[in-house]
Amino acid sequence: MSLTIVQGWRALDPSLKGASVALGNFDGVHLGHRRVLAEAAKAAGELKAPFAAIRFSPHPTKVMRPDTPPFLLMTPGQQDRALEALGVERLYDLPFDLALAGLSDEDFAREVLVAGLGVRHVTAGFNVSFGKQRVGDASALVRYGSAFGFGVAIVPPVAGLDGGQYSSSAAREAIRAGDVAAAARILGRPFAIEGVVVEGARLGRKLGFPTANVALGDYVRPMLGVYAARTRLPDGRVVPGVASVGTNPTVGLVEPRLEVWLFDFEEDLYGQTIETELVAFLRPEAKFETLDALVAQIGIDADEARALLMAPF
Repeated sequence: MSLTIVQGWRALDPSLKGASVALGNFDGVHLGHRRVLAEAAKAAGELKAPFAAIRFSPHPTKVMRPDTPPFLLMTPGQQDRALEALGVERLYDLPFDLALAGLSDEDFAREVLVAGLGVRHVTAGFNVSFGKQRVGDASALVRYGSAFGFGVAIVPPVAGLDGGQYSSSAAREAIRAGDVAAAARILGRPFAIEGVVVEGARLGRKLGFPTANVALGDYVRPMLGVYAARTRLPDGRVVPGVASVGTNPTVGLVEPRLEVWLFDFEEDLYGQTIETELVAFLRPEAKFETLDALVAQIGIDADEARALLMAPF
C-alpha cells in the first residue's frame, strides 16, 4: 500500500481519522525510530486501524531556534520513502508554527490528537516531548490517553551493540566527526545527501574527473573531506564513486558542497536529482600547492574508494 500524506489536522475527512500513530519527527528514521514505528504497526494490526506516523514541518528546532546551523539527516522526500518502506500507510504532516508551539500539552492531546486526528492509539519514544515549552512527556501522554480514550505505548531506549543509544543526535555527532560508519550503524543505512546536480566551474572535467555538484541545503554538515560513495541515479542505477564535501581550498573557496566523481560514468546529470551515500571517510579536506598534486591525490583517493566499495561485506 502506498503512503498517503495528509496535510494538517484541522477539518479532516472522517476517512482520514482513527489511526494508530507513531508520534515524533523521525529525522533519519534510525533504528530507534523503527522500534517506535514497529510498535505502532503492531497496535494498528490489533485494532484493525490504519498505521500512521506524525511529523512536524518544518522541524520544530528551525522554528524555535532559527539560528541553529543546518542539522537535518534527511529531506522530506527521503523520509517519505523510508517511512513507506516500513509499511506506514498514512503520514500526518503537521505545520509547525508558533501557534502550534503555544498549545499546552493537554491542548495538543485534546485538540490535535483527539479532535483533529481522532487517534485510536499513540506510540512514542521514552523521551517524547510535546506541548508548550515541551512540558508534555511520556507519563503525560499516558495520562491523556487514559483521559481522552486512546491507547498509548511508550518504547524504552534502544541501544546499539556498543551500548550507545540510537538517536538522531548521536547520528549527527558521528557525521560531523566524519565517522559515517558509526552513523550508518545508528541509521541502519549510510547517511545520504540528495539534491539537484548544479553547474560548477567544470574544472574537474578538465582535470579528468568530472564531478556532479550538489548543494548541502539543510543537511547536517559532514566533516569536510573525501569519502568513498555510492550514488543512486533517477533511473535507480547505483554507481560507485569518490565524493568531496568541502570548500575547494586549492582552486578557490566556495560554500561547502558535495562533489562526487562517478566511476566509469560519462552521462550528463545537470538538473537531475541524485542521492549520494557517504560510505567511508578517506581523509580530511586539504589545500594542495599545485593542481598536479591535487590530481595525484584524487587518483589515490579513487583507488582507495574503489577498493573499499568492491570489498565484500
